[in-house]
Amino acid sequence: MELYGVRIPTIVTENVAARCAGCGEIIEGRPWRISILDVVAPEAPVAWTATASVNPGPFEFHGEPSHVLAWMAQRGTLFCRRSQVRETMRPVWLPVEPRRLGLCDGLHRDDHEFVDPAAVAADRS
Repeated sequence: MELYGVRIPTIVTENVAARCAGCGEIIEGRPWRISILDVVAPEAPVAWTATASVNPGPFEFHGEPSHVLAWMAQRGTLFCRRSQVRETMRPVWLPVEPRRLGLCDGLHRDDHEFVDPAAVAADRS
């Protein structure tokens, strides 16, 4: 292998580290990335002794929306039926116990309809 014009005989191939967060398989080519970003920033940053309630990502997937929906189902996150899987998803904390998170693209004006993402994946196939 040659790196920056220097031949390195001990390296045979590149390390493939991009794996789909939905299925765990290697992503060939450019991954589809999803970031979870709130419309409004929190008042203060999270203290160094605590962890953030939402990991904003980016999370990497294969190009099919079913991989993102499978990832949401694995995490127990709901999906807004009125939205689509997009690069930026908005978190919505639902007023239920135990506390649950829903993801929406935020591009519709009517009320959210949060459903199990596995049901959405089954409807679209």
